[in-house]
Amino acid sequence: MTKTQIWVAAFLALFIALFLLSRLTKEDENGNETTVENPVPQSNMSSENLGGQQMMSRLGCLNCHGTELQGTPLAPALANLSEYWSREELVNYLRNPSSFMDSERFKEYREKYPGTIMPPFNNVDVKDLGKIADYLLTK
Repeated sequence: MTKTQIWVAAFLALFIALFLLSRLTKEDENGNETTVENPVPQSNMSSENLGGQQMMSRLGCLNCHGTELQGTPLAPALANLSEYWSREELVNYLRNPSSFMDSERFKEYREKYPGTIMPPFNNVDVKDLGKIADYLLTK
């Protein structure tokens, strides 16, 4: 065999292996789909084992609010939230932030952080949002 034929055979074998691997993982995903849909990116740890801080990191909250939740030019600090929110209100806000934008507090935030939009987490399990709310309300 020539070097070209060896390379073509190697790429073909790699393609077949990747194709078979994708088929196997697709079957696993379909099996899990009927029980719980997990919209959070997959990792070795299930969301059941993660606390509120880890969930926030996983969802990307720390990118805008800061690693210590101190706030950044993109988003406000997340301290003393228990003064403004109950657990249920905070979970509802996380699920649909745009429904809270008419309040005075958020009008100020829109002026202070122009062009920044809090993304909705309506595709995240409510239990996970509850963990985040519990964590934030203790800060």
